[in-house]
Amino acid sequence: MDVQYNFCPACAHPLEDGERFGRTRRICPRCGFVYFREPKVAVAVLVEDERGRVLLVRRAVVPALGRWALPSGFMDYDEEPRAAAQREVAEETGLQVHIGEVLDVATLAQEDGRQGVVIFFAGQPSGGRLRPGDDVSEVRWFAADEIPRDELAFSGTQCLLERWQGRIEDRGLRAGEG
Repeated sequence: MDVQYNFCPACAHPLEDGERFGRTRRICPRCGFVYFREPKVAVAVLVEDERGRVLLVRRAVVPALGRWALPSGFMDYDEEPRAAAQREVAEETGLQVHIGEVLDVATLAQEDGRQGVVIFFAGQPSGGRLRPGDDVSEVRWFAADEIPRDELAFSGTQCLLERWQGRIEDRGLRAGEG
């Protein structure tokens, strides 16, 4: 959803296009307001359990209805990223998680026209009861060789899971070498 402002939110004067800060932006010639289009920020969590499995959710909403994804969602404007990640996992899976390191930061190009940034975190379960909630129809743990590659929702999920699978395989090789 791409919102274009036609009137100044500060003084209600009609906005015009003008050059500001190196780009064409919507500006108010009366009060000087400049409309900066800001990206949406989303969070996603690669939750791994003690058995080396990853948690995926089957989406019950568009985009990517019916496809598998990491627990994820948009941050609220007043939310800290790790708190948003914990909230999204709890809403979608019923689990509480410890949020660990940032795994990646990527461009989020939504099919509905929104542009943004997604922050991928590592996470480990710390409580709760696994159940689908909020905007998912199913939650399930997957071993590295069980990932439904042809049913993944987003390219960012695909890339992150490929890297995760590589780390799992490396751990298995190192454990077998000893």
